[in-house]
Amino acid sequence: MPLPLRQPADGPADGPPPGARLLLATVLVVATCGLVYELIAATMASYLLGDSVTQFSLVIGVYLSAMGLGSWLSKSIERDLHDRFITIQLIIAVVGGLSAASLFLGYAYLSTVRPLLFAILILVGTMVGLEIPLLMRILKDGQELKDLVARVLAFDYIGSLLASLLFPLALLPHLGLVRTSLLFGLLNAGVALACARAFRHQLARPRAALLGSLIITVILAALLAVGHRIERFAENQLYDAPVIFSNKTAYQRLTLTRWQDDLRLYIDGNLQFSSVDEHRYHEALVHPAMSEAPAAGAARALVLGGGDGLAVRELLKYPALAHVDLVDLDPGMTDLFRRDPMLRGLNKDSLSDPRVAIHNADAMRWLEEHLRSGGPRFDLILVDLPDPNNFSLGKLYSHPFYRLLAHALAPDGVGVIQATSPYLAPRSFWCIVATLAAAELHPRPYHAHVPSFGDWGFVLVSHAARPVPQRLAAAPLHYLSDDLLPGLFVFPQDQQPPEVEINRLSDQLLVHYYEQDLRGPGGRRS
Repeated sequence: MPLPLRQPADGPADGPPPGARLLLATVLVVATCGLVYELIAATMASYLLGDSVTQFSLVIGVYLSAMGLGSWLSKSIERDLHDRFITIQLIIAVVGGLSAASLFLGYAYLSTVRPLLFAILILVGTMVGLEIPLLMRILKDGQELKDLVARVLAFDYIGSLLASLLFPLALLPHLGLVRTSLLFGLLNAGVALACARAFRHQLARPRAALLGSLIITVILAALLAVGHRIERFAENQLYDAPVIFSNKTAYQRLTLTRWQDDLRLYIDGNLQFSSVDEHRYHEALVHPAMSEAPAAGAARALVLGGGDGLAVRELLKYPALAHVDLVDLDPGMTDLFRRDPMLRGLNKDSLSDPRVAIHNADAMRWLEEHLRSGGPRFDLILVDLPDPNNFSLGKLYSHPFYRLLAHALAPDGVGVIQATSPYLAPRSFWCIVATLAAAELHPRPYHAHVPSFGDWGFVLVSHAARPVPQRLAAAPLHYLSDDLLPGLFVFPQDQQPPEVEINRLSDQLLVHYYEQDLRGPGGRRS
């Protein structure tokens, strides 16, 4: 009489359950979706709330904690595993799929968007944490535990890798946040629909599961089809005027609004200029420095930032200027302001002038390479970067960066730094001044009133101490005058320097000062 076959110690040998291949493919899909929702939430938090390192850290911490909670709660689900898995997919599809649009609208209408952000993170994270334990329990029949764990975790990690590659390289630049979240919500709904059909015999209520999955799939597909309109509507709620252009480049979101004659540019939701009064800002940025540049007409100038070409427009008013190197990280920015007829009219086609060379590169790396290659020093250096609201920008206000500026500045050259608002962000402003002093650039701070921003600050720098400039060089101006110029360097009693540390790369205190200033009395985002 033949002996019965011995069963392996780790489990039965009956083979994987029906639909195992579908479930393994589902692991890949849900893992990709789960990480994409996390990246969407972190990007939205950074976009709406600033300080990307802090926001990413908070989002990752809350999301992973919620996933842990979901995994722990999975032990309480003892029956109808297929039904529960489909329900979880539909919850994720709805909440995750609508997360970006909800956060846009929440930022516009709620006093603070943080409770909504954390509610989405906790709900989606908990549901994502439930997924893998349930799938492993559904798959366990007929498979050895070691093989099951290996397969599931391998597909889970591959899905995470796909998400981390697709999100920055393809999804965000081409679809944007709203359509990306809707697309992955649709994928979760599609998983629910496929499972409702494949496992209808194991479901307690197969018709309800199939119908619910179908309805949510159709709704999300319809929303995705009009996703661009939804994104435009949601973004319109963030601004006081209609959005006429919005694009997420590889580095930032560029948004243009227009109301009558007022054209405004926003970068990641922060106002960069208003066409009504931008001449005040750019004249104050450029012309005090040009008044004391060598022979009042620097032969070679460097502009760091300023991809809108408005500062370059002011520089080109000086015929003696022979060459301008413009270094701006984002080609999407410089291309927009070089090609759009309305924007070219605003910057007077400055970015197409033969004297201007555009370099799309990180300012710090470009300076390092320029100096390493023995490039010429500059008679004028103009730093027109966005405010230091994150660590990527904060490094361009640091002591090492300013030492690079000092090496790139000609012996009798002059530089100017946009330095935030001395009234709205006093610790930030005077931290920049102190950091420039530590870099031996002999700062001379000054400020000007720009209605769209309020009291705005700048700093003149040079290798040797110089007196306050008294007269402007000859150039057609609308705001500045010789009478006004000396008064820009006077600060009232309530704007005297507070005690601050310098901004080092190792701690980036400036970013923390900036966030604290804007949360303080009278603070606001620029």
